[in-house]
Amino acid sequence: MSRKLWLPYAQMSTAPELLSVTGAQGAHFELADGRRLVDGISSWWSVIHGYAHPSINAAAKDQIDQFAHVMMCGLGNDPAQSLAEALVELTPDPLQHVFFSDSGSTGVEVAMKMAVQYWFNQGQPKSRFMAFRGAYHGDTTACMSVGDPDEGMHSRFRGLAPEQVFAPMPASCADCGGDCAHLGEVESLLKAHADELAAVIIEPLVQCAGGFKMHSPAFLRRLRTLTDTYGVLLIFDEVATGFGRTGTMFALDQTGICPDLLVLGKGLTCGYSAHAATMASRTVYDGFAGTDGARAFMHGPTFMGNALACRIALAGLELFKNEDRLGQVARIENQLRTGLSNLAIEGVVGTRVKGAIGVIEVDDPARLAGAQAYAMERGVWVRPFERFLYTMPPYIIAPADMDRVVDAMRGWCETDTFAFSRSEARSNVGAGAAPSGATGLG
Repeated sequence: MSRKLWLPYAQMSTAPELLSVTGAQGAHFELADGRRLVDGISSWWSVIHGYAHPSINAAAKDQIDQFAHVMMCGLGNDPAQSLAEALVELTPDPLQHVFFSDSGSTGVEVAMKMAVQYWFNQGQPKSRFMAFRGAYHGDTTACMSVGDPDEGMHSRFRGLAPEQVFAPMPASCADCGGDCAHLGEVESLLKAHADELAAVIIEPLVQCAGGFKMHSPAFLRRLRTLTDTYGVLLIFDEVATGFGRTGTMFALDQTGICPDLLVLGKGLTCGYSAHAATMASRTVYDGFAGTDGARAFMHGPTFMGNALACRIALAGLELFKNEDRLGQVARIENQLRTGLSNLAIEGVVGTRVKGAIGVIEVDDPARLAGAQAYAMERGVWVRPFERFLYTMPPYIIAPADMDRVVDAMRGWCETDTFAFSRSEARSNVGAGAAPSGATGLG
């Protein structure tokens, strides 16, 4: 039967009907059938302050009564100017300039275009990028090119996206001292391709949709040294890791370094609207200066600097000061470390925790086929993908609800279904059927 609404990451011929949400408040949403679920993944990691926060609601209503949007060519608005100033104040001193766009993917595309045009303006036409194995930076074309070309979902678009340079990502070096064996290969690739690389792009500290691989601040400091040595810009994609998710306002705050370009999204607008920001250092910004109009940055999203989105973002930033969001993240991290520790079960590869991110990695996607239904029976919404059962909850989640999320994750791994699923998947594959693992992001 034909369906009018085309869903993301879904085979429409077999996808179940969507569960209709009729209301949401705090860390919960309600379904049309009356069920009330704890949202364990913040609607793809964006609803950091919870649903229907009164302060954000009030700011949005006030702005929409004035106006929602004006174009940023020739016209401006106070919320966009104020948000740019607030972001500059929150980030390291070199990041002094903010370019708004409409989504995290677009923000990454903006950073990539800035890097390419920066070098073009310097008389050095460098247009390739180095990214890391397992990476995911979005679904638009340039973003796909810096996502893993073999393991990711974008391999089917090979030939459409440009071919980039990929370096190995440490499997898990969150506590290393930076003397990672992979750094030698990273340096070799940088040295070999320095004359064509515009930038290196990485999600700092946690490679989120790329398998939640975690790496150390020391690794990033060494990477910064290498990019400086070989004259290549450094892009931090903090669409997922920014706004408290890793325990500090931005993941870069734990590194002691500053990228040349920083991309922000998701939590920026608290799950209320789409918007993103690409921040540039003085050096990058000055690379576009001059009297020649051809040196100007050639990009302009229709909804950049949207007044309603910027007003929402400003209200969200106030909550970090007024409601101790980072303290709440620290509490969530402690609960996750306690709740996910000592999970010694056959089929569980390991667990990882960083800030308000908790992950159980399993050895076969088939083991997670029933995890979502199991969690829903216990009043929890999670959505596993590939081999990862994870939570990235709203920061305002109550301790008891956080325990419910952790208990649902652990509980699934302790069921007989989890224990037997891998052998069943193997027999299905032997019979010619594909294993029924969860797919798609988040």
